[in-house]
Amino acid sequence: MRVLIVEDHPRLATALAEGLRREGMAIDLAFDGGEAMSHVAVNRYDVVVLDRDLPGVHGDQVCRTLVEQRSETRVLMLTAASTIRDRVEGLELGADDYLPKPFDFAELVARIRALARRAVAPVPPTLEHGDVTLDPARRSASRRGQRLDLSPKEFALLECLLSADGRVVSTEELLERVWDETTNPFTGTVKTTISRLRAKLGDPPMIHTVREGGYWI
Repeated sequence: MRVLIVEDHPRLATALAEGLRREGMAIDLAFDGGEAMSHVAVNRYDVVVLDRDLPGVHGDQVCRTLVEQRSETRVLMLTAASTIRDRVEGLELGADDYLPKPFDFAELVARIRALARRAVAPVPPTLEHGDVTLDPARRSASRRGQRLDLSPKEFALLECLLSADGRVVSTEELLERVWDETTNPFTGTVKTTISRLRAKLGDPPMIHTVREGGYWI
């Protein structure tokens, strides 16, 4: 899952990014509306967490632009204003959800995950292939009934491959869906993580490599 956080308070933005990365999400940051527009022009996001009161291009305009583009990206709008009128205005702009500040981090995570499920084609609540089962909501995965001890990136990688339902997923797509813009695309990050995931999954091997194509399960 790839998420863009648009927040003009760097400390808050950085803290949210660190927390969400620990939840296995790929996070990019923008600190004003103009920067947010640049990000959404070149990257596909499942969710944009958008502060409404931004310098430069206002958060309302960022939201309108996403709606006008008929983007599949879902918008979770944040604001310090907490009146019902403010919430209604945010939703009328086209935001998919609205969360007033201050908010509980666990609620933010739950809302992002709920919106991300609406940003893509529906998938089963539990992903299964052979003797491997993955539960995105519980953040758990197992093989032959034995829980797999996966890092957030390994879990996200397995989820992405299982969700593809047999389709070959390119390295570029995995970088886009599982990692964020701070990752150097010329490193062996994907290959290294695939190798660790294969080792944890054990035998028989279930992740297959397509030369110059990608990976599939």
